[in-house]
Amino acid sequence: MNKEVVQSFQEASSSYGMREAIAEAKRCLRCKTPQCRTGCPIENDIPQWIHELSMGNLGNAMRIINGRSNLPAVCGRVCAHERQCEGHCILGKKEQALHIGKLERFIADFDSQMGLIREAVAPKTRGKVAVIGSGPSGLTAAGDLARMGFMVEIFEMEPVAGGVLMFGIPEYRLPKDVVRREIRRIEELGVVVRCNTTIGKDYTLDDLFDLGFDAIFIGTGTGKPRTLDIPGVELQEVRQAIYLLRLVSLFQAGNVQRQEVPLTQGQRVFVIGCGNTAMDAARTALRMGAASVQVIYHRTMNEMSALRAEYNDALAEGVRFHWQSNIVEICGQDGHVRSLVIEHAGQRREEQADAVIMAVGQMPASRIVSTTRGLEVDGRGYLLTREKPYGMTTRKGVFAGGDVVNHTATVVHAMQNAKKVVEGIAQYVDAIKLLETITGEH
Repeated sequence: MNKEVVQSFQEASSSYGMREAIAEAKRCLRCKTPQCRTGCPIENDIPQWIHELSMGNLGNAMRIINGRSNLPAVCGRVCAHERQCEGHCILGKKEQALHIGKLERFIADFDSQMGLIREAVAPKTRGKVAVIGSGPSGLTAAGDLARMGFMVEIFEMEPVAGGVLMFGIPEYRLPKDVVRREIRRIEELGVVVRCNTTIGKDYTLDDLFDLGFDAIFIGTGTGKPRTLDIPGVELQEVRQAIYLLRLVSLFQAGNVQRQEVPLTQGQRVFVIGCGNTAMDAARTALRMGAASVQVIYHRTMNEMSALRAEYNDALAEGVRFHWQSNIVEICGQDGHVRSLVIEHAGQRREEQADAVIMAVGQMPASRIVSTTRGLEVDGRGYLLTREKPYGMTTRKGVFAGGDVVNHTATVVHAMQNAKKVVEGIAQYVDAIKLLETITGEH
């Protein structure tokens, strides 16, 4: 790989050193009613582990974090801190909010480097659960279930585990070594990960039940990208953001050649959309050598779903933004993109372009639904689930969580939903085991 490309993908944000982390932790006011915890979707006991850190008790701090999170090194890097824990910090009223994300990242990294905490593995006597997908929701469900005494196997279609963490978030925001490290922690709880295994192709859900699983958790996310109905979307250089990000990750891992990445040096790139995936695609395009990157968004800056911090970083790196604008046509020649027609305030203009990246959302794939009887979806393809037991689909014993049920938009929200579904799975499996005991059935 080109040395400049490698350097450009090095982690963008710096970590704390020990002295810096403890000094930052000491700023915590330990509020009587901690709003930071209220702002955390998984209700991390933030004041308590920060207090332990402030006294240098990193092992205790990590143990507290482990009580709520299976992915602390990930959350410390990619959570929407400005909208969640840090956004609720009372010190934020003076624009001095505690840097909670960087503190969590520091503790998780230090724990990994020093090997502080090795959790006791619970006896696997409570039941057997299959988890489909190894993204944030699947990993969270697997870790929580293993801690609760369930035997858990993850089925992942890709050659490596991690899902969106591995293939959808760029290296400069989330180093892949960090993801691999978090997955190893979950495997140490007794979770078995089976890669290169596609449910709906290699096995059906019925096959999994025949193999002795008591329940199944579907956490496959939204791998099918949406597109726009505009002239020219079929041209060769019009690509989906998630496809681009996946190919770049594979290239960085040495699994594909540079020419397989759908961007070449010196291209004029336009990104449609303004969520975090759009920011990732725009900044990745620059790192892969684009001459210019411009984002087209049909609403205002205040309406974008991207984090303001991600927008600011993209802006600082040279990405240009066009608000309240639409691409109404992608013009081509001999099957290749040549220009775009952009509409703003009723006026149209044509701009030269070499590549267009679509980042306008995703939807669930239908492979599992199409191969399983009794699984119902809504009009947009999202799995329907019930409240009791929480997260169970219309097929008995099959549960779902995260993006595949349209509950989430971020890593930590996927984790939040998965944790609730785990409680539903535990209730269900405990009930069927009790019924088997009473009736003598096996």
